[in-house]
Amino acid sequence: MAYWLFKSEPDVWGWDDQVAKGDAGEEWDGVRNYQARNNMRTMKLGDKGFFYHSRSGLEIVGIVEVCAETHPDSTTDDERWDCVDIKAVRPFTTPVTLETIKADPRLQDMVLANNSRLSVQPVSDDEWRIICELGQTEP
Repeated sequence: MAYWLFKSEPDVWGWDDQVAKGDAGEEWDGVRNYQARNNMRTMKLGDKGFFYHSRSGLEIVGIVEVCAETHPDSTTDDERWDCVDIKAVRPFTTPVTLETIKADPRLQDMVLANNSRLSVQPVSDDEWRIICELGQTEP
């Protein structure tokens, strides 16, 4: 299993919106960055991810799961853009802020700490464990 981080602006698509979709999940559409798209192309069913509120909040608020592998993004006719579907698994007991991540030396190499603009990013096994620990949330 691989781990990921999905970024979304909470006023556009927040954790509550994701939860409302239930087990059916929702397309992670609208991604127009090749690196983020390529990350989604490697995802498998059951991969887990952090749901991160960007712009306002700047914090990891929940855990999601890939419930449909890569397929054409329904928001465009451009064949270059794919997406996956994700579903909410559980909220974080304590959200983990970007400030906390950047301050923790164990997370100094995390993509989020160094490239906060990438909307879909890989997360290492150790980073996953540490962040779940910081958020007092079962991995």
